[in-house]
Amino acid sequence: MTIKVRNTLSNKKEEFYPQRGNFVSMYVCGITPYDEMHLGHARVYVVFDIVKRHLLRRGYIVKHVQNFTDVDDKIIKRSQEKKMKPSELAQIYIEDYFVQTGRLNILKAEKYPCVTQMIPEIVDFIKELVNKGFAYEIGGDIYFSVKKFKDYGKLSKRNLKDLRAGARVDVCDGKNSVFDFALWKKTKESEPCEVAWESPWGKGRPGWHIECSVMSSELLGDTIDIHGGGQDLIFPHHENEIAQSEAKTGKQFVKYWIHNGFVIINKEKMSKSLNNFFTLKAIFGKYSPRVVRYYLLTQHYSNPLDFSDVGIESAKNTLQGMDNAYLRLISSVRESAVEVTDRDLLDLQENFLNALDDDFNSEKALSYLHELKGLISKGLLTADRERLSQLKKLFEDFAGTSLGIVLPEEQNVDKSLQNLMKERNDVRKNKNWVESDRLRKLIDEKGYKIFDNKDGSSLLVRKI
Repeated sequence: MTIKVRNTLSNKKEEFYPQRGNFVSMYVCGITPYDEMHLGHARVYVVFDIVKRHLLRRGYIVKHVQNFTDVDDKIIKRSQEKKMKPSELAQIYIEDYFVQTGRLNILKAEKYPCVTQMIPEIVDFIKELVNKGFAYEIGGDIYFSVKKFKDYGKLSKRNLKDLRAGARVDVCDGKNSVFDFALWKKTKESEPCEVAWESPWGKGRPGWHIECSVMSSELLGDTIDIHGGGQDLIFPHHENEIAQSEAKTGKQFVKYWIHNGFVIINKEKMSKSLNNFFTLKAIFGKYSPRVVRYYLLTQHYSNPLDFSDVGIESAKNTLQGMDNAYLRLISSVRESAVEVTDRDLLDLQENFLNALDDDFNSEKALSYLHELKGLISKGLLTADRERLSQLKKLFEDFAGTSLGIVLPEEQNVDKSLQNLMKERNDVRKNKNWVESDRLRKLIDEKGYKIFDNKDGSSLLVRKI
């Protein structure tokens, strides 16, 4: 089945055909590293991790670039509050990004460019826009003239008459239009010299939108296969990227635009500006990163995700059930099958992959993982080793390779737990069920569940 993608540009589901055979170029907007990551960030990067994993699973070669906006008004303001250099502040949160995304088992991009590494390229890009008449200078600031780009609004489906000045739209009395946006900002006296670079227009720094256009074109070329980010970036950020990139090159900037839905808290978008966000560190203090990742996969990426304790507890319990089934499976069979041959399992595999082919539908893919869990439970009753080895291969392929859920491992338990298990096995042999249940509760209080096998043995599984 051909992969299909809902393209924000056309607002239609389209068949996916990259420009160069099986090579896919993908650019995802990265963080502005001035504060800790929150659940909204996690959703973006888990979504595009699924996109990347499935493209790789289908045999594509993916060059994935994701930037860090390491110079920005927010970084400057926060660094001044903390009495540190902007670069020092940015580096702290760049390092934290890799810690948190590592805990979520997110594959690394091939390149992580920073704005401060590409100032000469940004200046050259702006010079070309000025030379072509798409940009103009006012007192050391350079602005893009929106009215000069005839297709402005094609991504967000807006026109200039309908637009209102909103978040992150630059306001300046001397601009030709309130909707013209900054490509280059003249250095202010209050700003540290570290964030001021020489240019033909005097010392300054890049505007927000120009940075992604330059970094993507330098590393992936003038036309990208996939460009992604949260829905909040459609306007003005991605709209402005299109305008400045296509004005410069005369080529289509992006073939497929993919945008994920917001994380919702009490019917409002989770964001730092609304102060209703949960940092990943705080969430990971209560829930395993495996649970958080699973929870983020339970809705189609384009839909909003309503964060709640009830929802994440449900995800925790579901994942615990899958862990239990998998650990019982690997206690029965150690090796995975070389290939899957049973007809019903081949059909299940096809259904799972087709779900991800259909606009990376992780919600539907999870339903087939649940179906596989049921087959594992039935397979354990029959103890057919060949069947079990095929089930093991499929589970590891579905959960681990495609969905990026870290698989549980058998635990080495301490001596006291081993003694409790031995004592319980002894009383079970004597059919002392009351004492057996008492010992089960003791073990449960220590954070483990017990599964009794048909052969009389028992399996300990750590609770998530």
